Amino acid sequence: MSVNADLLESFKSEFLGKKKINTGSGGDNENAHTMDVTNTADYKIIEKIDDVYGRKGMNNPYFMPRSSGLSNKVTSRGKEFICYSGYNYLGLANDERVINSAKRSLDQYGTHAGAARMVGGEMEIHTELEQTLCDAFGFESCVTTVGGYMTNVATIGYLMGKCDLIIMDEYMHNSGVMGAVMADSRRIVFPHNDFDALEALLSENRKNYEKAMIVVEGAYSMDGDLADLPRLVELKEKHNCWLMVDEAHSFGVVGKSGRGLCEHWGVDVRKVDIVMGTLSKSFASCGGFLGGSDEMIRLLRFFAPGVLLYSTALPPASAAAANAAIKVMLEEPWRVENLQNNVRQFSLLARERGFDTGESGASAVVPVMLGDSMLAVHLMSDLQQVGIIAHAVMYPVVPENEARLRFFITSEHTQEDFIYTLDSLKRILANTTAYTGV
Repeated sequence: MSVNADLLESFKSEFLGKKKINTGSGGDNENAHTMDVTNTADYKIIEKIDDVYGRKGMNNPYFMPRSSGLSNKVTSRGKEFICYSGYNYLGLANDERVINSAKRSLDQYGTHAGAARMVGGEMEIHTELEQTLCDAFGFESCVTTVGGYMTNVATIGYLMGKCDLIIMDEYMHNSGVMGAVMADSRRIVFPHNDFDALEALLSENRKNYEKAMIVVEGAYSMDGDLADLPRLVELKEKHNCWLMVDEAHSFGVVGKSGRGLCEHWGVDVRKVDIVMGTLSKSFASCGGFLGGSDEMIRLLRFFAPGVLLYSTALPPASAAAANAAIKVMLEEPWRVENLQNNVRQFSLLARERGFDTGESGASAVVPVMLGDSMLAVHLMSDLQQVGIIAHAVMYPVVPENEARLRFFITSEHTQEDFIYTLDSLKRILANTTAYTGV
């Protein structure tokens, strides 16, 4: 069973199926263990990680504070690091045009929107950003949101219901999984990028449900590979399904000019019913957005809880920064070209040194597969000691035997960064003896 399938079952058993504890017996010894979070398996993982770093005399790196902006190099606790743990794919987070756009927005609007958009939080910069997104990516209509994670949860949770079918890739981001849980639809997971299996599942199950939605990522956030969009469009049309594509890691990265999966495959964006994106990966800001038909976006804008309803609007400075960043991307195509060249170069250098990078190479996410969670944690620690930040990804985010170090490549990284990083990793691994299972 995939990790996301495990999460679905765990969520149902832990939160939907558990009997309610009588509040009057909260102090009884027989129930005391249910209130102690240190007894949970997840807490034991945290303690194990703390133990690894404590023995090395280091702080837990998962909440490592920076004292600098985000670039190929960052400063933390007075030390400079080569950084592979930030999403600043196009190097726009420190661009003067982006920063000045945010500053002007602060002068004009202040620091926040102050309300949900339907009831007083609507600002001109919101509609300007949405028009920029439509112009850039070919959407008929678009709506921006305060966060990418909640965008998936809210959209899937609102559109789908008990009489419907949600069928998603087994590597779909957790936000899509939680949206499916919220929808309480029939949920089926198909093997990663196996579209023959998807077709078989649709042929068997589609007829039993009112609405159906296929949910995939454009570029997968853990493995860096791409979805086959032409095949997905073929299947969604054949079986009368909605197709939702999460392009969080493909906008600004994939396609000749960074316009994402549709540009990469030469598919009309109108063939995709719902396109989701974020402003945090390539566009130097924070928030999410949805692109689609006028009718679909209008429905989500008015009625989907968590898209605009019950949620304060995107801060104006964040909207202004993203608006400027998208325009810079289009005006300076060398940024996307440089990023794509860097991805190819890093992947080639990694494979030349014997590292397993899986199916990556088409997006800015490049994993180095290790296969053991504690090995990944130790290597993350040792890399930091030589000035490199690359975070371990392990269970329950990925299956235990697929633990890896994940590298986010940006347009600002250099060949010198890559050679130093990969040679350091190879040297550390050669000196590694008994990290696994620690």
